Amino acid sequence: MRLERICRALSAAWFVGSVSAYFNIDIPNTQTQWVQGGSNANLVSWTKGLLDDINSFDVELARMSVDGLTLVARNVNTKPSTFNILLQDYPAGDDYFLIFINSTHGVMYATSPRFTILPSGTSPNSTQAEPDKTQPTVTISGGPYPTKVFATTFAAVNGAVGSILGGVGGASTWVGVLAGVGVGVLGGVGLVW
Repeated sequence: MRLERICRALSAAWFVGSVSAYFNIDIPNTQTQWVQGGSNANLVSWTKGLLDDINSFDVELARMSVDGLTLVARNVNTKPSTFNILLQDYPAGDDYFLIFINSTHGVMYATSPRFTILPSGTSPNSTQAEPDKTQPTVTISGGPYPTKVFATTFAAVNGAVGSILGGVGGASTWVGVLAGVGVGVLGGVGLVW
């Protein structure tokens, strides 16, 4: 009976930790049509969990029909959850994706739905999200070129490299580790009996 209560408590701790870890790109989405050139900055927006230990990320723009990858921004702060991208002389297409990634370790956090980039001088066929004028705008030009450096590198986020015991989500990390060890030990005890 007691073993059952312990297993339930450990399962609940794991569930609470996993529910708080999500990362979604809200804009661009499948209805998004980015326009390039002039002063047409395009909004990028996301939502994420509070206890996921992600303080910053890198942004890449990928095109699927041809080999195409553009390194957009490095060290983007997760708060606030928006910034803008201005396109200059960038190839039009309906097969673009944004990727939020830790390019140092290769850990992908989120991928946007497929969206469209329109040629210069055209208008989208639906209302698009307005850029956030309070946030920075990153300008990219010339099309995909994966060996170029990031178009913009933001300052490192304070606390992005936290101690193993501290930082946002530090406690949830330890709860998860201890829950895993506890379940392993209890499973081993159950095998011996």
